Amino acid sequence: MLPNSDYFKSTALALQRDGYAVVPDFITPMLATELARECNAQNLASLLTPAHVGHGMQRQHAELIRGDHTNWFNPLAMSVVQTAFWDQMQALRRSLNQRLLLGLDAFETHYALYPPGSRYRRHRDRFRDDDLRVLSMVCYLNDDWLESEGGALRLYLPALQTDAPETEIFRDIFPHSGTLVVFLSAEFEHEVLPATRNRLSIAGWFSRRA
Repeated sequence: MLPNSDYFKSTALALQRDGYAVVPDFITPMLATELARECNAQNLASLLTPAHVGHGMQRQHAELIRGDHTNWFNPLAMSVVQTAFWDQMQALRRSLNQRLLLGLDAFETHYALYPPGSRYRRHRDRFRDDDLRVLSMVCYLNDDWLESEGGALRLYLPALQTDAPETEIFRDIFPHSGTLVVFLSAEFEHEVLPATRNRLSIAGWFSRRA
């Protein structure tokens, strides 16, 4: 089941206005629950592996920088629930191309599980030597999340002319189940703050053609 077209419209308007969008309930509670169940099952089966930073020859495991465990979706061998999520992201991609002319051509995504106390330090998603990534996305799978449990995505916002030079503006977005966050990969530094329990999500990128 695809989201209401109003979700696509509000996502496009927020991206156009602010460069990022936060959309609660983008996926249904049922789909979020099934995806969380599969993510946890993969973790128990040791299918989630420590994530890396960098790419190409610079790719390395650095737990002090990034502590999540991931498993990439394989478009040729997806489960039923992965396919349902994938279809929603493809519908979003087509809608954003139509409304914003972004030229999004490809999508890649993976499960991400952050164990208690782990984090992903401040970074950008677009590599210095590779400008193909246009939009970053994350969709959360955590039922009954409390802000006291931490785990926020801290999104650093561009300074406005009215801001004092030493002022740094950010927005903390807590990982409530079903919430989708989308932002321009090249524009926004961000980090994942530590949580007190397992933090589940699906993270990915929309890219343009090389």
